[in-house]
Amino acid sequence: MPISHDAGAEFDRQVQNLVDKGYPAAAGVSESDLRALVAPLREHAVAGEPTRARVPFVLVISPRLVPIPEQIARTELNGNPGFSVFDPEDIGRFDPIEDVTIPPGDAYLVTDVDRGAATLNVAPNKALPHILEQGRSPLTVAEGIAFITQFPASLEKNNCFSLLASRCGDKRVPALWISQKAPKLGWCWAGNPHTWLGSASCAGRTG
Repeated sequence: MPISHDAGAEFDRQVQNLVDKGYPAAAGVSESDLRALVAPLREHAVAGEPTRARVPFVLVISPRLVPIPEQIARTELNGNPGFSVFDPEDIGRFDPIEDVTIPPGDAYLVTDVDRGAATLNVAPNKALPHILEQGRSPLTVAEGIAFITQFPASLEKNNCFSLLASRCGDKRVPALWISQKAPKLGWCWAGNPHTWLGSASCAGRTG
């Protein structure tokens, strides 16, 4: 489906995509309730031309409303559904890091999302201060999943990404990459670089 460069049309596309992927049922709400929940965010949508590497905005649904296992299962790449190496209790332990503030509520926008080509082959521990020095913020697990839910082609071989904003107190950093031709939510060590793995970031968040 062609992606509109009009902010309102792109917001509507993202909402419809969530509806089509069964988010209302996963959240235990009606379609109209989900649409009403996200509707106030439409006026904050940012216009711009999306590319595989960078997009103007992404609509994020909080894991409080739709848990991470339900969200990753609703991603797909060329018809192959996403999956996770985490069990539900384990991924539930990953919270936003101190430098990241998530807007209140069950839905918000992340703006100017970049999958992190500049940080390919840079260990997460070294990538994080670089991202923060630029006045940007790393992505959480929910934000990374939202990114590939709306823009699955952004997850490419040799251009996958870590999600540095979600940590649980150990040395693991969640990441999204391609495995078995499908999106995979896994993890890598915070001190290890990978040539095919960058660190995704955004310019800001709007609730």
